[in-house]
Amino acid sequence: MTSETAVLNAAPAGWVDCHVHVFDPDRFAYASDTFYRPAGAEIGTAAQLGRLLDAHGFSHALLVGPNSGYGLDNRCLLDALAQGAGRYKGVAVVRNDAGRDELQALQAAGVVGVAFNAALLGTSAYRDAAPLLQRLRDLGLWAQVQVQGDQLVEMAPLLRDSGARLLFDHAGRPDPQAGVGQAGFQALLALADTGRACVKLSGLAKFSAQPHPHGDARPFVQALLAAFGPQSLVWASDWPFLRAPARIDYGPLLALWEAWVPDAATRQALWCDTPRRLFGFGR
Repeated sequence: MTSETAVLNAAPAGWVDCHVHVFDPDRFAYASDTFYRPAGAEIGTAAQLGRLLDAHGFSHALLVGPNSGYGLDNRCLLDALAQGAGRYKGVAVVRNDAGRDELQALQAAGVVGVAFNAALLGTSAYRDAAPLLQRLRDLGLWAQVQVQGDQLVEMAPLLRDSGARLLFDHAGRPDPQAGVGQAGFQALLALADTGRACVKLSGLAKFSAQPHPHGDARPFVQALLAAFGPQSLVWASDWPFLRAPARIDYGPLLALWEAWVPDAATRQALWCDTPRRLFGFGR
């Protein structure tokens, strides 16, 4: 039996994939001004996502509204949430001036957070985001933050002072050549003491400089496990693997993470208990 097969057979119902995207351009056309149009194997509809999760023993997923394709258009995301009938939660993309009524309507539809994609848009795009963060705090919604390199150094004071719940994508997307001591990654580790920050163990292909199995990313994963603990970390695939530098398959990705997290209790927390508690799955 291969390690991949072992993972698939061991996956209990209740596991959660905490970062996937849904693209359905036949039903929801891409924005005319989008900077990138997912195509071919990058397209993943709600129906395809459901079959993927079923095949691998996952009961729930956190759907992230992509900047690619749809920009501020959340219709495809909201349609998938409705189709899931509670199987999915969502992270929407909104303007910095999104009001309380808009956020509450999204929340009622299953949205649990709002994306802050500094890795794509730059940190300057969020310099006026303090009022939005306060509204997220008041509503109990997450600020899902994607940064890379040392961007978090600039954003950390705003995020820390906001009081909002903070969810960081893809292990903070550090520069693997700069080591765990780099300023941006240390800023991420320092947020563990807030008690309201969580990090996704995901997106290895987005920051590793090495092909699978991404050995240069492992020290960062170990540092996150030590700083945050499994009660503030979740696992995610990043399916359908937009703009991946090489082919990624779900099974081998799971097998890699099983090898990196051999303790069964820790895996139970990362894949099931922590995401269900933090994002309200199963309620």
